[in-house]
Amino acid sequence: MNKVIPADALRDHIGQEVGVTDWMTIEQERIDQFADATDDHQYIHVDTERASQTPFGGTIAHGFLTLSLLSALSSRGGGLKLENTVMGINYGLDRVRFVHPVRSGQRVRGRFQLSSAEEKSPGRHLTRYAVTVEIEGEEKPALVADWLGMTIVQQN
Repeated sequence: MNKVIPADALRDHIGQEVGVTDWMTIEQERIDQFADATDDHQYIHVDTERASQTPFGGTIAHGFLTLSLLSALSSRGGGLKLENTVMGINYGLDRVRFVHPVRSGQRVRGRFQLSSAEEKSPGRHLTRYAVTVEIEGEEKPALVADWLGMTIVQQN
């Protein structure tokens, strides 16, 4: 569950880790569904026999699959939620690095640090999170990213 705060308290959390999610298992079925959705059926993702002969030792999740999970991870306790939120908008990414592959069956979690927050206009708050997607049992993370979001709050 995300911590709910008033918009005027957002700046108090800059530079702080604001959420670490529970672990999420990346099953082969999810990888296969992502391959179908994106038409990316490279064997390292979907052919368990052939992928077992690679240095990965089996199939791995698409980097973009791991990236696409940021929204789900965020909603599971990865960030702050502003009181009276009307909607949140994915505003983009400034930097993404795929550091380590996620093998099928491994578990990942998100670690979110609020890097900046700015009220762009009344009721419109631009946030930047430094996000790390960790892999259980691995020293290196799956990815690191600077993720931007716009939160629209209801004005009284």
